[in-house]
Amino acid sequence: MKTIWLMFLFLATGSVWGQTTKDGFRIASPGHDFTFPYDHGAHPEYKIEWWYITGHVWEKERRFGFQATFFRIGLQPDLQAGPAFGTNQVYMAHMALMDVDAKRFIHEERLNRGGWDASAKVGDLDVRNGNWSLVRNPDGSMRLVASIRGKTRFDFELQPAQPVVIFGEDGVSKKGADPSAASLYITYPRLAVRGVLRQGEVERKVVGQAWMDHEISSSQLAPEQTGWDWASVQLDDGRELMIYQLRQKDGTADPYSKLVWIEGGDEQTPAKLTHLSPDKWSWDGERIWTSKETGGAYPLDIKVTTEDPSGAAFEFQLMPLADEQEMIGRLGGVSYWEGACNVLDNKGKRIGVSYVELTGYVEGGLGALRAK
Repeated sequence: MKTIWLMFLFLATGSVWGQTTKDGFRIASPGHDFTFPYDHGAHPEYKIEWWYITGHVWEKERRFGFQATFFRIGLQPDLQAGPAFGTNQVYMAHMALMDVDAKRFIHEERLNRGGWDASAKVGDLDVRNGNWSLVRNPDGSMRLVASIRGKTRFDFELQPAQPVVIFGEDGVSKKGADPSAASLYITYPRLAVRGVLRQGEVERKVVGQAWMDHEISSSQLAPEQTGWDWASVQLDDGRELMIYQLRQKDGTADPYSKLVWIEGGDEQTPAKLTHLSPDKWSWDGERIWTSKETGGAYPLDIKVTTEDPSGAAFEFQLMPLADEQEMIGRLGGVSYWEGACNVLDNKGKRIGVSYVELTGYVEGGLGALRAK
C-alpha cells in the first residue's frame, strides 16, 4: 500500500471540508470513474501520490531485488490538472537494489521541487526525478530508468502479465473510519521484467517479475495507528495476494486492515478479488532484527495464516533474502524496512516471491507526523 507518504504528512492538515481537506485537496470518494491511460498519470487535485515498483530479477542463477518509488506531494491543490505544476509540487524518489549473492543492499533518495528537476505528467504515466524516470510506452509496457550512487544503473522494460486491479469497494480503498483515510489504489500485480543492470563496468542482462502500485490520496495516519506492515505476494501457481496490517497503539490490527487474493484475469475479464478482514488471517513476525543505524526493531520471518478463496486453510512464511534492507530516510526523516523475500509453505518449500514493507518501527519516526 505504499507507504512513505508519511514523510510528507507535516504538509497536510487532515481536516475534512465536504469532499475536500480544509486546504482544498480532494478526498478519495466512492464512484471514481477510472479511465486509462489517464489515471496512470498524475492527479494534482489530490495531495499525495506515488508510483511504486518492487521486483525480483535474475541473471541466470544470480538474483537481485529492486525498489523504485516516485512520490508527488502537493503544496497547493491544482484542480485544473495542468501539464506543469511549477512550485506547487514537491517530488521525492527512492531507489534500492539488493544483490543477493554479494549480500549487499544499496539505496538512494532524492527530493526536488516541481519546475526544477522533477515532474509528473497529467493524462498518462510519465514521472521523473533527475535522470530517474518511469514512462508508459505506446504498447502499454513501461520503461524504468534509474541509478544508485552513480555506479549502479538499471534500464528495465515492464510488461503487464495481468490486467490492472483496483483495490477497495466502489473504487476506494479505506484505511480507517475517518472519511479522509482513503485512497484510489491501482495495481499491476504481475509485470514481466527484462533489461540491463549495470554494476560498475559489469553489464548484466536480467529477466524477472515485478509488482506495481499507484496510490492517490489526501489522507493521514489516524491518531490511534502506529504504522503498518504490508506485503505483495506472487505465488508460483499464478495467484497473488496483497496484505496490509494497520497497527494500533494497543498492538491489535485496525479493522480496516486487509488481505486480498487476486486470481486470473485477462484483457477481456478482470481478475477475481477475494477480500478478507483481519479476523480471517494473522500476521506474526517470528524474530526481531535491530538496525545498527536507526535502532529500528523490525519483526521478520513473517508467518501468515489465512484461508484461500475456497475456504481451505493456507499458511506461508515471508523469509527475507537479507536482514539489512532498511531504507534510511535522511531527506524525508522516516526510515522503514523494504525487503525482497521468498515465500515458503509450511514445509519450507519455496512457493513464490514477495516484497515486504514495515513502517513505524523507528522510535520517534512517525510521532510528529501523525494526525492530531
